[in-house]
Amino acid sequence: MKLLKGALIYDGTGSEPFRGDILIENDKITKVEESINPEDGWEVIELDGLSVSSGFIDAHSHNDWFAVKKEPKKYFEPFIRQGITSFVTGNCGLSAVGFEPDTQYVDKVGGGLFSFQNTTGVYPSVSEFFTAIDGNTPCNIAVLAGHCTARASVAGYENRSLNEEERKRMLDIMETALKEGACGLSLGLMYEPGIYAGIDELKEVAGLCEKYDRPMTVHPRACSAVSMTYPLLGRPHLLRALDELVEIAEGTRMKLHYSHAIFVGRRTFRCKDELLSILNNLQKKGVDIGFDIYSELLGVSVITVVLPAWYQSLSRKEKRHWFNKLKLGILIDASIALLGFGWDDIQIAYIGPGYEKYEGKTVSQIAKEMGKSCLDTYLDLCEISDFKGRVNMGPYSTPEIVSELSKDDRCLYMTDAWVEDYGVQNPAIYDCFPKFLKFSLEGTGDTMPATIRKMTGGVADRFSIKERGYVKPGYYADITVFNEEKLRNGQLDQEKSFGIEKVFINGVKVLDNEMLDAEAIKHSGRAMRS
Repeated sequence: MKLLKGALIYDGTGSEPFRGDILIENDKITKVEESINPEDGWEVIELDGLSVSSGFIDAHSHNDWFAVKKEPKKYFEPFIRQGITSFVTGNCGLSAVGFEPDTQYVDKVGGGLFSFQNTTGVYPSVSEFFTAIDGNTPCNIAVLAGHCTARASVAGYENRSLNEEERKRMLDIMETALKEGACGLSLGLMYEPGIYAGIDELKEVAGLCEKYDRPMTVHPRACSAVSMTYPLLGRPHLLRALDELVEIAEGTRMKLHYSHAIFVGRRTFRCKDELLSILNNLQKKGVDIGFDIYSELLGVSVITVVLPAWYQSLSRKEKRHWFNKLKLGILIDASIALLGFGWDDIQIAYIGPGYEKYEGKTVSQIAKEMGKSCLDTYLDLCEISDFKGRVNMGPYSTPEIVSELSKDDRCLYMTDAWVEDYGVQNPAIYDCFPKFLKFSLEGTGDTMPATIRKMTGGVADRFSIKERGYVKPGYYADITVFNEEKLRNGQLDQEKSFGIEKVFINGVKVLDNEMLDAEAIKHSGRAMRS
């Protein structure tokens, strides 16, 4: 038995905190009371002056790919230091599960961002994946089944509509995933092969989510005013992508979840108000709409994310044909002018072994070194990386937009980050959640009870995660202990967390005053079936 005494408890409901004690027996909370008298043999942990909540749940993650690593510690350690105990994974259509076991396209699963390297195995089904990770990974994992993954499984990256037999196989894969405990389905409409899917196909995916009352999370076709997805002139592309979601969801009662509400490029910031208006209208029409944000102003993506679908589908030889290159260059130059986002805003995070000299530099800087145009340099970098390189890009938002969106009742908090083996890391792996807490304490974020809810109980409710997210008897003992004074005074962007004192996962103390229990986290995490 563990007794946590004298903490200020945020229970995950959004209610005001209260002073009290928490009794843990094995992996569950058994009592939450104003005062509990300890008995002989209990471990008593004095928390006077500290605050407690349920362990934070990262609402948008890709750590399903890392939960099955042979040595997962380094991939989860920075998140645990942020107070994160659980993840909703499989986002952006790119899940590590939900594909045919005998597919010839297993190398296409992961969209160029992720792969099955140094894993304990390949687990095509949700049930196989959960069996493999349960008690064998540091943190708790829920998983969305990805549309890109299922589509790649049956047709690779072919730029075409699926035939009737292929579509049925794809939908069967995703429905089986829901039956086996996936917490929803995810779309990645900016990634191959999701970019090739039409409205009718996406409506059928949405129908599965409505049938099983699970969310459909969506990385839209565009997160910027101008992109390579639509004709350059006219309605901002981010809003056209939202129009597509309206067409899919209108008239349903589905749970639609808009992934990472970001506004790529300075000229996109003006789309924020209309985005909220569209979400409001959908909500009024009965769609259960939600969205998530991170506290960062930049993001990470595959190097090809700015390339149009028609160009990505070309062969390598065709990509370098003068006419295709000319067409691409004209589109990109026009986009830069219209977007307020250019080669100076694309930082190379990783290209490949032997090209470390490019890491941390912008495409513009590298072009000067090469003595080439920015477009030629960019295409060179794409080819060097086999079109699988990684970039950090921004600006994606402003402090003012983050502040406003963070206070929206439909908003959840997340990192959308993962630890890379090489290259420049995404800063969100270090202090994304402590930043949200600091913003709350400083008055620029939501209230502290609401902020805690958006990283605990609100996430659990949204994704049908049972017995998690609340400090209540009968719930799993995922507990984060934090120091509000240290959070308020913490220094941002130092490549480390701040303000988090202790972390318990399923009743196991895995972090204590910056000391991580490396042995404990080998088996502390569980599968979270919906």
